[in-house]
Formats: sequence, structure tokens, C-alpha cells
Amino acid sequence: MSATRAGSDTSDWAADEAVTRLYAAHYRSLVRLAALLLRDAAAAEEVVQDAFVAMHGAWRRLEDPDRALAYLRQSVVNRSRSALRRRTVALRHAPLAAPDVASAEHGALVALEHAEVLAALRTLPVRQREVLVLRYYVDLSEADIAEAIGISRGAVKSHSSRGMAALRTTLERTS
Repeated sequence: MSATRAGSDTSDWAADEAVTRLYAAHYRSLVRLAALLLRDAAAAEEVVQDAFVAMHGAWRRLEDPDRALAYLRQSVVNRSRSALRRRTVALRHAPLAAPDVASAEHGALVALEHAEVLAALRTLPVRQREVLVLRYYVDLSEADIAEAIGISRGAVKSHSSRGMAALRTTLERTS
């Protein structure tokens, strides 16, 4: 058992030494290769580290240790491709960004202003209120408003002008 153990340890030492030498000589160039493929330095370093770990684990299975650098390069390229695929899939399935939402304070202020405008609208004469609601809430043109309530376009302009002046006065008093 000790002979097998000693042989195994010697093999591990050989792998340690060989991978350490490869690491010292080629780490930077492999990181540059991965960085060019991934456009991300941190991911490139991770890919190269993983390739060296895999190389160390597979050292005894290498048929030609002189081709270890070629094996590492191919491993870095393949791992970079995998990282890009994972990134693409993650981006494809990423949740959509939430739309910008106003703060609760903003919503409360808008609701308060809306309530004040509605209260002021209720104080207007019926025709002025109808014209302003059709113009600013339904977004009808003067011609469409005139047709909808059966008055002339000039009357629409007049009711609109008077209604806006009355609203302005009422809202300035409440502010």
C-alpha cells in the first residue's frame, strides 16, 4: 500500500510542478485570450483558473504532456464559449426592468391636486364644466366639443376661457 501511495504522491508532485510551471509561464497570455473572447477581465481570470484546475486533475491522463499548453488554450476557448452561452441565456431570461415609478409622496400629491381640481370643477356652471371636461379629460377638439354638446365653436371658446379663469381663481384660493 505504501508503494502505491508513494507512486501516487510522485505523480501528484509531477502534476503540481508541471502545472505550476505552465501557470507561471502562460497565465497572463491565457487571461488575455479569455478577456478578448469574453470582454470581461474577471470572468476571463475565472475561466483560466478553472482551466488550470482541470489541467491539474487530468495531468495523468494526458497522452502528450508537451501538448499541455495547447490543451490549456483549447480549454480556455471552450470555457469562454460556455461562459458566453450562459451569459446570453441569462440575458435572454432576465426579468424586464421595472418601469420608473413615482414615489408614494408624489402619488399622494398628485391625488390631492386631482381632488382639488375635481372639487373646483364641481363649482363651475354646467356648460363650462362640460367644455373643460371634454377638452382636457377627453381631449376633444373645439369642433368636436361643439358638435357633442350642440353649441357653436365660438361658444366653446367662450365657455372654456371663462371656465379656466374660474378654476384658476378657485385653485389659487385653496393653495
